[in-house]
Amino acid sequence: MTTTATTTATPAAPRPANTGTAGRLLALGRAEGTLLRRNRTALFTAVALPLLLVGGLRGMLRQQAEGTPGLDVDAATVTGVAAIVLLFVVYYNLTSSYVARRGELVLKRLRTGEARDLEILTGTAVPSVLLALLQCAVLGVAGAVLLDLPAPVNPLLMAAGLALAVALLTGLAALTSAFTRTVESAGITTLPLMLGAQFGSGLLFPLEVMPERLADVCRALPTTPAFQLLRLGWSGTDGSRPATDFLGTWAPAAPLLGLAVLWTAATWWATRRWFRWEPRR
Repeated sequence: MTTTATTTATPAAPRPANTGTAGRLLALGRAEGTLLRRNRTALFTAVALPLLLVGGLRGMLRQQAEGTPGLDVDAATVTGVAAIVLLFVVYYNLTSSYVARRGELVLKRLRTGEARDLEILTGTAVPSVLLALLQCAVLGVAGAVLLDLPAPVNPLLMAAGLALAVALLTGLAALTSAFTRTVESAGITTLPLMLGAQFGSGLLFPLEVMPERLADVCRALPTTPAFQLLRLGWSGTDGSRPATDFLGTWAPAAPLLGLAVLWTAATWWATRRWFRWEPRR
């Protein structure tokens, strides 16, 4: 796994005027976006690497579909790659960004200004989140055109899944950075969740191909509910029951929404408690 190198020339911590939350987020996001554009390693991790996984994921899903009748390989590929994009671009890349800004004392200086803690964390995340959402939109359009996929059954659930996934992964990135000493070690500290999400949240191996008890455990993982909402919203099923229509998707979505909100709230509570604003001494 590649790691994000610290940029040699770091812009000074932005000190936005008293323009409100939106103005401060824009200033913080613009500064972080400048750093992201200058860092070729980060751009490769954020843009190219997830897209290189499309072919491999599609091949794996085709093999699994041979023993699992009804598995929609094309829809599972699109939603699976979208979830992997979120993992790499939001979680992994953002963990490295938080660690780098902490080491450069940018986060510490920002706290002496008008920006609140949540605004600092959110503003730093803005470029990565926007890039991930843009890639997901491109994947959706490409899937509909090239794979001739039908329109999503419930776009509202897909939007909810994206929003919850972004909020959860941003919080997890901030939380993971608290236990990451250097940018180079981010590849190690993020590895457990990256592997757990890809293998246990129905991305590389849909839950319906797993043994029942293992699938039940995987459904309780932090990233599974939000990612399953993407699949449910697109194809009308999460794999545990036949596909249904717009109204029929809300019943299976209810527990997924509840669990996703619970995990997101718990993650941000833990982030508020353990996030580190200064380097360890």
